[in-house]
Amino acid sequence: MIRKVFSLPFQFHLLIIDDGSPDGTAAIVKQLITEYPGKLFLEQRTGKLGLGTAYIHGFKWALARDYEYIFEMDCDFSHNPDDLIRLRDACVNGGDVAIGSRYTGGGKIENWPVGRVMMSYFASVYVRMILWVPFKDTTAGFKCYRKKVLERIHFDEIKFIGYAFQIEMKYIAYKLGFKVVEVPITFTDRVEGASKMSKGIFKEAILGVLKMRFMNIK
Repeated sequence: MIRKVFSLPFQFHLLIIDDGSPDGTAAIVKQLITEYPGKLFLEQRTGKLGLGTAYIHGFKWALARDYEYIFEMDCDFSHNPDDLIRLRDACVNGGDVAIGSRYTGGGKIENWPVGRVMMSYFASVYVRMILWVPFKDTTAGFKCYRKKVLERIHFDEIKFIGYAFQIEMKYIAYKLGFKVVEVPITFTDRVEGASKMSKGIFKEAILGVLKMRFMNIK
């Protein structure tokens, strides 16, 4: 993944956040930092502190270094690194948040069982019904933010750190008046590792959406 991102025809910088992973991720990244000095960075945290806290850690890191375009993505190739350029272009051309969308026109999912596709799709439908948002892929985790969006969001007031985190961030950006655009992508199920999706995480998202409906966002 690291080599692929740095092979793209645009100079990206890459931050890996490692929450005490037992698979040797940190050691591999440390070795590659010597190969990509000033472009590849590693932040290590102790213990599993939650998806949302990892992203917030990364957002704060990027804001402190004054990056204009800040991306989030999975590193198991379920998100195609080639699409980073398309997400950036969407923000350069007027978007404030660009979503790599599975459910907008032209978007699709490959290698997922039908049951999981249906669960994910109808979860997004449910979110749209409750929160009245115009974008279709409400749970997507492949995004590009303009710096000004993240500067407006009060990270210490984010309520969810699991699956609902992705929904909450989009919803807050939309309610703050930022332009959220969708870029169709092909989402490909991972070939290595295992999904962290569970009934508990799904329940958090379902109940969390109801709580978001009554949030005071300003």
